[in-house]
Amino acid sequence: MNFSLTDDQELLRDSARHLLEHQCPPALLRAHTDDLTAADDLWHLLDDFVPLGIGPLVDLCVFMEALGSVAAPVPFFSTACLYAPVLEAIGEHDLDSVLDGHATGTVAVAGADGVWHPNAESRKTFVPDAARVDLVAAVNADGAVTLLAAPPVRRIETLDTTRPLYDVETAVPGTSAGVISRAALDDVLLRATVALAAEMVGTARRLFDMTLAYAKERIQFDVPIGSFQAVQHKLADMSLDVERAWSAVYYAAMAVDAGDPDRTRAMHVAKAAAGEAARRAAKDGIQIHGGIGFTMEHDLHLFLRRALASEALLGTTGDHHDRLAELLF
Repeated sequence: MNFSLTDDQELLRDSARHLLEHQCPPALLRAHTDDLTAADDLWHLLDDFVPLGIGPLVDLCVFMEALGSVAAPVPFFSTACLYAPVLEAIGEHDLDSVLDGHATGTVAVAGADGVWHPNAESRKTFVPDAARVDLVAAVNADGAVTLLAAPPVRRIETLDTTRPLYDVETAVPGTSAGVISRAALDDVLLRATVALAAEMVGTARRLFDMTLAYAKERIQFDVPIGSFQAVQHKLADMSLDVERAWSAVYYAAMAVDAGDPDRTRAMHVAKAAAGEAARRAAKDGIQIHGGIGFTMEHDLHLFLRRALASEALLGTTGDHHDRLAELLF
């Protein structure tokens, strides 16, 4: 079997990288911190890619990895990876307006415990982008999906400012859109978890690239710090974690696309590996940067925040290790 990306996937990767490198500089991330509308123009350039959310997962992962490398502050994950697949699962006719870029949305599932399982609670937690999308799809304990326009929300204070999370009050009037089965919702969350892991790989690789470049140019004792063995070991470990996570993510994506029975286990491995890569890249990256890495003026913290916050979304590394243990034993 050939596990290489196809020509079309390589074209998608190269096109996304070129677009995002020019349209999503760190200055945009800083502007978005104070003004959530700062990235609206970027979103209008990216909404044509929303159909990737209901297509082959490998294609979606290729694009998500590119988004993660720039920590793009747009509602792509919430709209393409969560909202559109839920609408597709319930046969909602409004899906067309999402796929053509005319509407955005997100999904509210988790209750007070933060676990993304259907429940009867009226206050949903950790809902991405709830204040800046058109509709919130609230999933109740029986799988009933209600579309809410501008429900009451409260922003949760998190480390990452590029993907704001919210508590959402769902006990308000809305439009009943149908019922999603538990199996269908599990499939949506499985795909979303692998896609998020791909985004984390992109962010971890960006942190590694920034750290490697700094180690080559920072002079200490008249030599680049990258010549020190201790620094070299850290860089090698960072690189190995990123490459291991990349392989795990794309294996999981291919398993999902093939309907392989191993897809659930592969998803847990992918998210756990991406979480380990992200945490190591953040921890060792800031250590190698030294004092300059702790300053707000340096760009490192923009990607460090995204990496650590994403590691906690849809289950931490420890959570996925626990699920793996349950599958194995």
